[in-house]
Amino acid sequence: MNARIDFYNASPDAMKAMIALEVAVNKLGLEAPLLELVKLRSSQINGCAYCVDMHTTDARKAGETERRLHGVAVWRETPFFTERERAALAWTEALTLLAATHAPDADYELLRAQFSPKEQVDLTLAINTINGWNRLAVGFRKMPPPIVS
Repeated sequence: MNARIDFYNASPDAMKAMIALEVAVNKLGLEAPLLELVKLRSSQINGCAYCVDMHTTDARKAGETERRLHGVAVWRETPFFTERERAALAWTEALTLLAATHAPDADYELLRAQFSPKEQVDLTLAINTINGWNRLAVGFRKMPPPIVS
């Protein structure tokens, strides 16, 4: 795949807005490890190679284990995640695949059991934000940096 355009250079003002949103989301109080799992799962679903690479790298640097990172793609079938993380991952899938899921009541009930109303909104904004980044990166074919040996 070849990159299409550098969206940072093409529209600096739009990217400033996205970066400001990302900074705001990261200051809302949700746990950083939880946010990385959400960003990784959404990026996996959306097929965003750049974001999968970035969020696995960031999660590793923050102390996340390889086993859990590999398990995100099959989180329902593993015992590696807390109930709170499972609720967040279910909500992430429901909203990332919104046209197919319509945010089912069962996933919302899981969310409601683990997150306060404020946290529900904050998590939803985090999911919206990573989906926006994924659409930019996939749409314009942003590639992860090459592996340097």
